Amino acid sequence: MKIITLNCNGLRSASSKGFFDWMQNQKADVICLQETRLTDDHVKDAAFHPDGYHAYYLCAKKKGYSGVALYTREKPSKVIYGLGWKEMDNEGRYVEVSFGKLCVASVYVPSGSSGDERQAVKYAFMDRFMEFLMKLRRSRREYVLCGDWNIAHKNIDIRNWRSNQKNSGFLPEERAWMDRLYGDAGFVDAFRVVNGEEHQYTWWSNRGRARENNVGWRIDYQVITPGMREKVVSASVYKEKWFSDHAPLVMEYEV
Repeated sequence: MKIITLNCNGLRSASSKGFFDWMQNQKADVICLQETRLTDDHVKDAAFHPDGYHAYYLCAKKKGYSGVALYTREKPSKVIYGLGWKEMDNEGRYVEVSFGKLCVASVYVPSGSSGDERQAVKYAFMDRFMEFLMKLRRSRREYVLCGDWNIAHKNIDIRNWRSNQKNSGFLPEERAWMDRLYGDAGFVDAFRVVNGEEHQYTWWSNRGRARENNVGWRIDYQVITPGMREKVVSASVYKEKWFSDHAPLVMEYEV
């Protein structure tokens, strides 16, 4: 089972850069997208319903903002739109599909980089989302939670870790939350099951020459339940073509 996740930084923009052509060539089973920046009217357009896939969108109420999507080759047995929290569902941050007892979700954790107000929103989301994740663990289903979590977990996951310790995305409280996610909550960082190397990033600033110099952050994850750990086959970050300021994370599972 091949699963791709990408923060597309605007799906119309990514499409103009060849994303859909690349996606079709990947022959993935599930594609998870974040920051689609589409409206409910946009997604009525056939251009956003790629051939051979079932498409599921949760768009933000605010135009040109946030939004998540899922494309699946096989029609899922169930689709869940949102987390049931109006304020976050209005921002389009979660959509989930089920294939029997296997569930795949596209997740977009809020960014706090614009200032204290949005950092407070991020912390509130994290607190409530952890409760939600603990309920998922009790459901006896297997999960692959794909998306932009907007947190680099460890020093290995960010190029300039020393100078970013007071910046949103690498704050001690955020990293401690990830410790809990992979600790008490029992989830697994699927990428690190098969790749423990340094300099494995998925996002680069548009400032300076961050991309050329690989000054990046690993903030896009496929987070899995423990029962999926032994099923991880491969993980790669696709960087031959650029559709966004993020790169696609491509993973395969023996399911």
